Amino acid sequence: MSDLIIHDWPLPYESRLALRSASAIDLVVIHCTELPDMAMAREFGERVHYKESLTGNCGHYYIDRDGCISRFADELRIAHHVYRYNPRSIGIELVNLGRYPNWADSRHQAFTEPYADAQIQSLLALLEHLKAGLPSLQWIAGHDILDQRKEPASDNPALLLPRRLDPGPMFPWDRVVEGSGLRRLTAEPVD
Repeated sequence: MSDLIIHDWPLPYESRLALRSASAIDLVVIHCTELPDMAMAREFGERVHYKESLTGNCGHYYIDRDGCISRFADELRIAHHVYRYNPRSIGIELVNLGRYPNWADSRHQAFTEPYADAQIQSLLALLEHLKAGLPSLQWIAGHDILDQRKEPASDNPALLLPRRLDPGPMFPWDRVVEGSGLRRLTAEPVD
């Protein structure tokens, strides 16, 4: 695992994210940025959305199309990346267009960009690294399965669309689950 290179690039508010113990972390959540590049993902991550804590929405790790890994938040910090599962999870964002820029338009819900092989190889190496340092880590899930809330479509408010579809249908779940040794969490969350 000595070949794994992680570029530490902490968000300005990282120290304000709540702390947790390593034993509390049992889940990795896979996201796609639904943005065109790492620069936009970083800009979005730096935005403050929560006035009480002066923090924003971000994952812990971001993997660019070329496989480069950046860490925006330490694993022992609770990042805001998935509704209701933040205290127990690590968020990993893969740079991918997803539905960009029409996230809420009912006519543009298809994911068309495949994930780069370099991204998936880096993801598998990162998961191996995380498993070695977090003994309670045993689950992996997509953002889509954990947050199934719906919102009105921007083009037709009478239509309700899923808020989250990432990592989307082009994500190679079989390869990642088999290669990571983690179990896929597929049950719908209880409301």
